[in-house]
Amino acid sequence: MAGTDEESLDDLPPSAKLVFKVLQYNGPLTQKGIVEESMLSARTVRYALERLEGIGIVDEDVYFADARQNLYQLNEVAAAADGGTEKEACCAE
Repeated sequence: MAGTDEESLDDLPPSAKLVFKVLQYNGPLTQKGIVEESMLSARTVRYALERLEGIGIVDEDVYFADARQNLYQLNEVAAAADGGTEKEACCAE
């Protein structure tokens, strides 16, 4: 299950796929923002983010508005592999 070298988004649970889609559509969010958008529990979102980070799809960064929180976003490799979205394409700097 977890820990295989070839694990991909397709191998993850539905909650992780939902978190991926939330980040894809909304861009960078805090864990609280992901919980609100996905309507998943905080614990489920934490687990999903761990799994996504484990396979290198999501990056964690400091949320400067509140340093107690982290900001999660799809990394550039994941966005490029998925084809990106119009929102990502129009707003990339």
